[in-house]
Amino acid sequence: MSARDITGLVVGMVLLAVGAQGGIRLLVDHDNAGVLGWTPGGSGVRLACYALMAVAGALLARWASEAAKKSGTGV
Repeated sequence: MSARDITGLVVGMVLLAVGAQGGIRLLVDHDNAGVLGWTPGGSGVRLACYALMAVAGALLARWASEAAKKSGTGV
């Protein structure tokens, strides 16, 4: 597994965790925007940003995992 695969996997997993946790927190408490508190547009826009972050993280982690499997080291 190359350093690029590991970096992609870690960054993807962090994005997935932060996006999912932020979205759930925003659904429970609309005033607690967390990391995206600086974004304009209200809770709907922030929720969309958290969802986009989670999806991007999942896709990045999947790509890195498949790249590691192709290299023969697998995850």
